[in-house]
Amino acid sequence: MYDKDIRKDDEMKRRLIEMAIEKLPNSYAPYSHYNVAAAALFDSGEIYTGVNVESASLGMTLCAERNAIFHAVAEGERKLLAVAIVGGVDGERAEYCVPCGACRQVMRDFGDKDSMIVLSARTPDDYLEKTLDEMLPYSFGPESL
Repeated sequence: MYDKDIRKDDEMKRRLIEMAIEKLPNSYAPYSHYNVAAAALFDSGEIYTGVNVESASLGMTLCAERNAIFHAVAEGERKLLAVAIVGGVDGERAEYCVPCGACRQVMRDFGDKDSMIVLSARTPDDYLEKTLDEMLPYSFGPESL
């Protein structure tokens, strides 16, 4: 069980970013050439990784963030604490890679908007940190139903 405040746990943030960087070469982006990898921390303490996987039918493409989260859900996870994201054209991490709207919404379904964080990183020492609420203000979540 992960019982620390992720916003204050620099060691875990570094670990998440490093895990995403490690998976980046596994991204499959032959059409856009925009490679992305993600590492998602859940309250169990487990970390799940994912990469973007493109399809010739582009609507069938799956983002790295949703890939990681959906894998975690398939393993029984439900409470998302943090997601680290890395990516760029041909895998070059020249800019901060931020989640698309669909990924932000999926994060909202499993993460607390005020405490869940998104780390958009170039390196383990160079990243933007935002809460989910900052990434998706005025969101629609499970409590809205």
